[in-house]
Amino acid sequence: MVQSVELLLDSDLDAAVRREWRRLSDAKLPSQDIVRKSTNRPHVTLAVAQHIEPETELLLQQELLAPKLHLSLGGLVVFGGHRKTLAYLVIPTSGLLSLQRTVFRLLHTSPGIPAHIHPGDWTPHITLARRVFPDEVGPAINLLNPRERSGAASGIRRWDSDAKREWLIA
Repeated sequence: MVQSVELLLDSDLDAAVRREWRRLSDAKLPSQDIVRKSTNRPHVTLAVAQHIEPETELLLQQELLAPKLHLSLGGLVVFGGHRKTLAYLVIPTSGLLSLQRTVFRLLHTSPGIPAHIHPGDWTPHITLARRVFPDEVGPAINLLNPRERSGAASGIRRWDSDAKREWLIA
């Protein structure tokens, strides 16, 4: 499975994304709303690896400060092959790109980092729905309200998908 470093959203932006999740699930469309675990929350994934060593974790905790980043959601984007992922783009700022580069620098020797996480190839986004069939993409987009929303980052967490565990690191 994966280990990740994720940027969390302030309460207003988190609530706005959760409303969009609910809108999709109420229409019987795929949505992140179906994941009922307390660790399921809107976030921006900064980096992913197969495993993050304890020494790397310590570096992350030492070097990352709680971000004072303004976040703006842009339009919708669709990722994927046969089944799609529907997401809001997060408009990249120099602060956000710098934070992601720092996280990548600290994790770059970790095993299993996908190419799309490398600086310059990374697309900041917040997932709305995974495993969306192509014929569901249009109806899902028609339900959503892709107006610009803004807020702030509220912290950085680590996520361990094997243990299904999260913890704040900044």
